[in-house]
Amino acid sequence: MNFTIGMLVFAQLCYSIGDLLARIYMPKYGFGPAAFFAPWFVWYMVVRTFATLGQLYVFTVVDLGKTSALFGAISIILANILGMLVLKEVLTPSAYIGVSLTIIAFMVLAFR
Repeated sequence: MNFTIGMLVFAQLCYSIGDLLARIYMPKYGFGPAAFFAPWFVWYMVVRTFATLGQLYVFTVVDLGKTSALFGAISIILANILGMLVLKEVLTPSAYIGVSLTIIAFMVLAFR
């Protein structure tokens, strides 16, 4: 189970890294052919492929409902950490309370 949790975190981290790449480069290139033929897009696709492979592994060993809840919780945690550390985004205290409650709700779904 520890390997599965590690793979789940790895897959979601890869998705989040891909999201960061898109957030950084898409405004520079716009949504057009130039963006999809740029070098960053190759890295984006490689990272997303690893994420997909990790997700498919988790789907083979964990029930779909639990998997979805765990991916949801990890996604919210990573998005907020990366948003704060990399993008320098800071939410309001009430938003962090909402994020915390959402994570708790996902964990209840995952472990019931």
